[in-house]
Amino acid sequence: MVCGSAQLQSRFGYAVVSGANKGIGFETVRQLAAAGATVVLTARNQKRGVEAANRLHRSGLSNVLFHQLDVQDAQSIHSLALFIQTRRFQSLDILVNNAGATGVEVDEDGLRAKNIDPEIWLAGKAVDMIQDVMKTTYEAAKEYIQTNYYGVKNLTEGLLPLLQRSISGARVVNVSSLRGELSCVVMTQRVPDERRRRELGDIDTLTEEKIERILRQFLQDVQRGAIEANGWQKMLPAYSISKVTLNAYTRLFARKHPDMCVNCVHPGYVDTDLNWHTGPLTVEEGARGSVMLALLPDGGPTGCYFDRTNVACF
Repeated sequence: MVCGSAQLQSRFGYAVVSGANKGIGFETVRQLAAAGATVVLTARNQKRGVEAANRLHRSGLSNVLFHQLDVQDAQSIHSLALFIQTRRFQSLDILVNNAGATGVEVDEDGLRAKNIDPEIWLAGKAVDMIQDVMKTTYEAAKEYIQTNYYGVKNLTEGLLPLLQRSISGARVVNVSSLRGELSCVVMTQRVPDERRRRELGDIDTLTEEKIERILRQFLQDVQRGAIEANGWQKMLPAYSISKVTLNAYTRLFARKHPDMCVNCVHPGYVDTDLNWHTGPLTVEEGARGSVMLALLPDGGPTGCYFDRTNVACF
């Protein structure tokens, strides 16, 4: 696997984008369709998904299709795979796993009233400022790990036969977060437990079983109220561990499928519903990394983590 610079190249083919009725996902669909790909826009909510696709049709992008998708539902994933096959696509060339969530219950009015500077958010220094307006519950944590980790894993593997038919090798893009970083700036804030950091960061000994054992341990500690005591971070703990494990899974999947370009990307701190509109970047800026990786030229980087459009360390 070679992680190097990447250049955008129009790569016509068939694409699927999850969680795409709004925000970065919607903009990713728009940019891919504008580049010439036929894109299946997916969303959990049928009505919102149809409306999103119709907006793109009205803008002149007739090469956008819609199909309902709940990444937590195996039957929904199977239905999407059948839809792609019945459309007589020769292959699936691009999969952008964009659907995601934060894993906390939030008092949004209280959060907005704090008016926290984006730089403080990015530096991970807002943790003590938000404890009274954010609560990590077991139910929310479990749901979001099912979305951010298992949803990506199950969708990718459910569409794998179609991805393997791509003539020049499929592009798989997993939308991650800087909260999933292990070894860069403020690494101890992402995963405070050193043993856990080593285990998730050692690609030579990493397995899916190890990843899933760590996720089970996390959920048990949430249920027991032992997040901080057992070495999990206080700042968006469910979101962070789901993205750490997503990055780890990305590396494993890339190793297993060297004929594909499989990467994960932090889109930047974007103004979206996911972060309660606290980010300064536009969705157009946030989609650039995903689109760049979806349209990689042959021989492009794989098994890498990108901070927007630049290779970064896991």
